[in-house]
Amino acid sequence: QLQLVESGGGLVQAGGSLRLSCVASGRTISSWAMACFRQPPWTDREFVAAISSSGGRTKFADSVKGRFTISRDNAKNTVYLQMNSLEPEDTAVYYCAADSRSVIWSRFDSWGYWGQGTQVTVSS
Repeated sequence: QLQLVESGGGLVQAGGSLRLSCVASGRTISSWAMACFRQPPWTDREFVAAISSSGGRTKFADSVKGRFTISRDNAKNTVYLQMNSLEPEDTAVYYCAADSRSVIWSRFDSWGYWGQGTQVTVSS
């Protein structure tokens, strides 16, 4: 079974950067679409970014466009979310997701596999 392990979260000041990694095991993800969602405290999970299996297409929530990038290294079975110009509003638990089928990329219930989440806290 596919397993996803996230890392790279932490505490940063506003304006800083973090790079989250999502490492897959159990299967290769070269044919899987990948995504990132986040869930702030007391708030519903929301879409952040997604990347196609080849890496040729990416999607971003309006709130992170121009600040976040998502990329993948299929040889390493890893997806990266580079977060720049972080703001306190970015504080959340961040989750990576994967699916081998076509998905509605902005809907969390469209994705079949999930990582355990990693906390990102941005202080002002």
